[in-house]
Amino acid sequence: MALLRKVNQVLLFLLIVTLCGILYKKVHKGAVLRNETDDDSETPEEVEDEIPVVICAAPGRMGATMAAINSIYSNTDANILFYVVGLRNTLSRIRKWIEHSKLREINFKIVEFNPMVLKGKIRPDSSRPELLQPLNFVRFYLPLLIHQHEKVIYLDDDVIVQGDIQELYDTTLALGHAAAFSDDCDLPSSQDIHRLVGLQNTYMGYLDYRKKTIKDLGISPSTCSFNPGVIVANMTEWKHQRITKQLEKWMQKNVEENLYSSSLGGGVATSPMLIVFHGKYSTINPLWHIRHLGWNPDTRYSEHFLQEAKLLHWNGRHKPWDFPSVHNDLWESWFVPDPAGIFKLHHPNS
Repeated sequence: MALLRKVNQVLLFLLIVTLCGILYKKVHKGAVLRNETDDDSETPEEVEDEIPVVICAAPGRMGATMAAINSIYSNTDANILFYVVGLRNTLSRIRKWIEHSKLREINFKIVEFNPMVLKGKIRPDSSRPELLQPLNFVRFYLPLLIHQHEKVIYLDDDVIVQGDIQELYDTTLALGHAAAFSDDCDLPSSQDIHRLVGLQNTYMGYLDYRKKTIKDLGISPSTCSFNPGVIVANMTEWKHQRITKQLEKWMQKNVEENLYSSSLGGGVATSPMLIVFHGKYSTINPLWHIRHLGWNPDTRYSEHFLQEAKLLHWNGRHKPWDFPSVHNDLWESWFVPDPAGIFKLHHPNS
């Protein structure tokens, strides 16, 4: 009897110890999860109130990203969440630039982009190697980077925002459309277009119509193109229509058949988007994407026109932090100096 009582006591003790251990693990695990998710824990109301802006920070162009962010943040009262996308070896530099400059007040997340997702999907092209930079293709993978938001703004790094980004975010997307872009038919006056020699604004400038695969699409070569440097995207539709998979399919077809080339319109990232979104996109207010400022250093827009513009885009070879370039004074007014002293302006008077 005494032996049985002692066995029961031992079993009770072991049961108590086990229960205490389980309870400790649960509490400890909960604390770890809270610690790990402190930065990302947001209520549904907070997520709904945020305007997510995705922008890349490429190694040699980080100053462009910071200027764009500064212009957006300074011209709105909206709650902006910046998703700053970079490659692994640049993430610490991105964080240092933001946290040790006037941008320290912004709400941001740094996201790593793994270029391995592009393996076998990009055709080497020496005519404009800068266009093959992995971050050029981040716009293809928006749902993989953004999980909480229904609507997202994507911006190229060589832009300056002069209006309230809330207006762009409020762009209406038609039912069934996964994205809104700027039509290249809404370009400025024909006089300016003629002066921009070599400017492409139709599908002919981006796709090789000598190839059967392109002809079989049934898209007229004179169809107006669009510019994917500014995108307002619906993540639900994007995923529903498997946009990323479609884009990857055309990237792989190009590797096999050379359907488009950067020697054409200069858009290895633009061409597959023109195919996938043909006839299935909404349009952005033209003032929210005034582009081609980097196309020709001898072509300038009128000062009045530039003041009316909500967003300026220096797409083309001539960037506002380099020389020669046009309207670089507008860009420089938003420049945020590099705390590390690596990124420098290349202007005669800078």
